[in-house]
Amino acid sequence: MKEWFVEWFDTSFYHQLYKSRSYEEAQMLIDNLEKKLGFAPNNTFLDLACGKGRHAIYLNSKGYDVTGIDLSRNNIEAANQSASENLHFFVHDMRETFRPDSFDFVLNLFTSFGYFEENYDNFRAIKAVAENLKSGGTLVLDYMNSAKAVKNLTKYYEKEVDGIKFVITKKIEYGFIVKNIDFDYENEHYHFEERVKILTCEDFRYYFRKAELTCKEIYGSYDLNPFDVAESDRMIFVVQKVPANLN
Repeated sequence: MKEWFVEWFDTSFYHQLYKSRSYEEAQMLIDNLEKKLGFAPNNTFLDLACGKGRHAIYLNSKGYDVTGIDLSRNNIEAANQSASENLHFFVHDMRETFRPDSFDFVLNLFTSFGYFEENYDNFRAIKAVAENLKSGGTLVLDYMNSAKAVKNLTKYYEKEVDGIKFVITKKIEYGFIVKNIDFDYENEHYHFEERVKILTCEDFRYYFRKAELTCKEIYGSYDLNPFDVAESDRMIFVVQKVPANLN
């Protein structure tokens, strides 16, 4: 069986359901990271699980060399319409090393993590990040604040987009937030599922430590305010691959 994200992310319905996602919010996060982390003109960036490339394309528009990778061929085909000399997109599984010791920054944004059934696969993805980073390079990993997401879980809602009524139900199951998506289109019923692991700060710190990465900061919003487990919507980790001679 295909993993759920392989099937769902490659459909046109996925992009239809989430078409309202804010480009302004994505650009604000990139702008704030640029200021906070001091991006340099010659820095190279890997946008990990880039989707159709909204973060990568904007980052490239600011003059940076950016590569985006995603498991969905449809996403990469769409992103490649914006490809240029310093903006490239490839189909790739984040659990596998892409280009060793090649990037100053790896960005994994908008909860594009935690999809795997096995914890080992989560670690494999973080280990691959470590291998993709140059010595001294930085990972920015943006995840939901699982504690708040669980506490405020909306179990049922409906959303109509372009004439399709999506019926959304959510539940907690075996350590995942499971979202079931049901709808009818052209006299046919469709069902898809999203499963995102309920990962804590401690879980991520374990992955980072095991991959020999050092967590430097945790922010709680796209304004990069400090993380508060009870109040923050996001967990945005800034993690460094410390040079070997400094370990």
